[in-house]
Amino acid sequence: MKNLENDKIRQEVRKTYTNVATGSATIEAQNCCTDEDTSCCSGVNFAPDIVSMNLGYSKDEVIDVPEGANLGLGCGNPQAIASLQVGETVVDLGSGAGFDSFLAAKAIGETGAVIGVDMTPEMISKARENAEKGEFNNVEFRLGEIEHLPIADKTVNVILSNCVINLSPEKQQVFNEAFRVLKTDGRLAISDVVATAEIPQELQKDMDLLTGCMSGAAQIDELKAMLYKAGFTSIEIKPKDESKQFIRNWAPGTKIEDYVVSATIEAVKP
Repeated sequence: MKNLENDKIRQEVRKTYTNVATGSATIEAQNCCTDEDTSCCSGVNFAPDIVSMNLGYSKDEVIDVPEGANLGLGCGNPQAIASLQVGETVVDLGSGAGFDSFLAAKAIGETGAVIGVDMTPEMISKARENAEKGEFNNVEFRLGEIEHLPIADKTVNVILSNCVINLSPEKQQVFNEAFRVLKTDGRLAISDVVATAEIPQELQKDMDLLTGCMSGAAQIDELKAMLYKAGFTSIEIKPKDESKQFIRNWAPGTKIEDYVVSATIEAVKP
């Protein structure tokens, strides 16, 4: 029964981001705002470059990717904590149209490699088109679930992710897989939404809030325990209280900002 429930969640998430990829929806159901001071993890803002700059990306970063790669998704900037080095192999969990993958590709150079993983076929197709437009020869995009990565053991230096792990109904499995594919001394550089208090049941059951990167968030202590169980060390989870301002606009009137914030998550495979 639990597997069926988890699959239902994945189907809802996939449907939401298929609509984003094809442009058939702007996720108005998620109550995303469109003014310059707000952003939406799960929806398309009318000014994605502005959204990304509000989340911590520089102006150069948002204009240095192929048109259409930046969909205005996310809740932070994992590039800022990744400390990417030339020649490294990077995996981008929930790579979408390729925004973070392309930025990583520029940082690691032609001797490095970036693998974007996304479970939505339409997003994979969009990312591959963007890679061709931008002539990114060191990036590839693979269809797959972040709980079951299509990547060999001990082959990756860095794992990036931006507001995706909260969508998974099997977060422990995500971290187990991340640990599996990382090399010794490999690291996580993640921006995500975390819970700072127990989310009320009625909000947890709201599928719009879940696909909107809110009600599926785990509490910080739970995430730390999962990371330790997977084998990680040097774990740091840093909540950003200022993120409540834009989270409030993801679902006005629900008071979801009383329960979740954006945070950076870092850890190392010993």
